[in-house]
Amino acid sequence: MNEEIKRILKLVEEGKINSGQASDLINALKSEGSAEKAATAQKTDRHLKVNITSSKGKNLNIKLPVKFVKGIIKATGKLPVHINGDQEINMQVISEAIENDVTGKIVEMHTNNGDYLEVVIE
Repeated sequence: MNEEIKRILKLVEEGKINSGQASDLINALKSEGSAEKAATAQKTDRHLKVNITSSKGKNLNIKLPVKFVKGIIKATGKLPVHINGDQEINMQVISEAIENDVTGKIVEMHTNNGDYLEVVIE
């Protein structure tokens, strides 16, 4: 943002814009910077939820920060979640959803044992 402000001041110096116009432009830059910070904060505050409902009545609900999940996937190539070994979670789908800022239900699975799994990004 400093470079943009320097350009605005240069325009004032050259007489191409007046001080009122320069003030408006600088305020717009500051507002834009605040909006970008808010959007970045919102992305980093996202969570990945893994909800498992067992056919035996046992439930597991995990909520992890997306930033943490990215680190796990990068280091191990998988999530630390496993359901009875009869189906695999497609990590590529989850990784792409995280990288593309997708929100909502990403994965939904019903196993042969009657278990249910869903992965949600919120």
